[in-house]
Amino acid sequence: MYDAIIVGAGPAGTSAALYAHKLGLKCILLDKALFPRDKICGDALSGKTVRILRELELLNGIENLEGSDINRITFGGPSHNKFDVHLNGDGDDYRHRTKGYVIPRLIFDNFLFENASRVTDTRQGFTVTDLIYENDVLSGVKGVSKEGKQEKFFAPIILGCDGPNSIVARKLGLYKMDMDNTAVAIRCYYEGIEGLTDQIELHYVSEAKPGYFWLFPAGEGKANIGIGLSKNDAKKEDRTLKQIMDEIIESKYFRERFSNARALETPKGWNLPMGSIKRKNYGLGYLLLGDAAGLVDPFTGEGIGNAMVSAKHAIDIVKKAKDIGDYSINILREYDALVWNELGGELKTSTKLQNLARYSFLLNFVIDRAARSEDVQEIISGMLSNQVSRNALSNPMFYFKILFS
Repeated sequence: MYDAIIVGAGPAGTSAALYAHKLGLKCILLDKALFPRDKICGDALSGKTVRILRELELLNGIENLEGSDINRITFGGPSHNKFDVHLNGDGDDYRHRTKGYVIPRLIFDNFLFENASRVTDTRQGFTVTDLIYENDVLSGVKGVSKEGKQEKFFAPIILGCDGPNSIVARKLGLYKMDMDNTAVAIRCYYEGIEGLTDQIELHYVSEAKPGYFWLFPAGEGKANIGIGLSKNDAKKEDRTLKQIMDEIIESKYFRERFSNARALETPKGWNLPMGSIKRKNYGLGYLLLGDAAGLVDPFTGEGIGNAMVSAKHAIDIVKKAKDIGDYSINILREYDALVWNELGGELKTSTKLQNLARYSFLLNFVIDRAARSEDVQEIISGMLSNQVSRNALSNPMFYFKILFS
């Protein structure tokens, strides 16, 4: 009998296990994969992720992993105008800035799993096949180990941390492929791309409109590149995502940078359930976290930080429920309130930004002004490091600065 069963050992699940240990909870962490394993992603770790890693006392370990330190974000517009936001530095002018990282998920997730496995029970290669109910109350999970053995585990709360195709959500009847609020993206590792140092690049180019093309240094001379579009926009295209990416790579603007580059894999795709709508994430006996709860940022596509934030709040609720001996719906719904109080405003603003990205003239205008205004860059820097709310974009003064910078 455990205090919680954690299904899925990605950033949400491992963060939940690590927070649970800090609070003295007994959990088991289950994952169908054997670590290390790859996970298709952009691999970027935002300021929010860095904050959680610092709380979990893992930040020093991150410095030793293969990958890239990120000190700048380059934004490019449809007309190929661009500006940089610097993420770290000294002095008051840099008070909002913090370094980021790009670490391949093969390495990052394994690092988290190894740390979690030191402090909690784990089962790699364990495939959850169903949920267990006792007297119509959710009480555990059952599945098959890597050796083919049938096993059952019991706990008053199950944490579904198993991604966009969550088996927990499916068995609860909560899974739905919402075309309007799901994106699809492809990733491909390359080597030999010119001009990548300590920056990640987001290019809102016409070929990928209304999505974007990313270029992220991933360490050891490698780069993570890819594009993303909403499911509906991708469905309307007469080109595949790979064809769109090839067009961008071969375009006049990027051709020279890829002249000596070589793909290291076949491009791989995955779905991103966007936080542009609020999905059901709790009920009697369960909480859904991260991608399983649809918490991916609609504008940037970033999901790691939001997943780790949801893990912190989920474990706080597990701890509270245990301490007072109350696992009722009134207690569990507090998880939803905590997550959306922290992330809701940001996700709402990101949804607006994602919609604005459909208008090339607006993107060109904002990027051009930002390139010439330190005030605008400072606000954007604060938002990216999660020190300034993205709701600042709803403040008329933000647009005043853009217009008259």
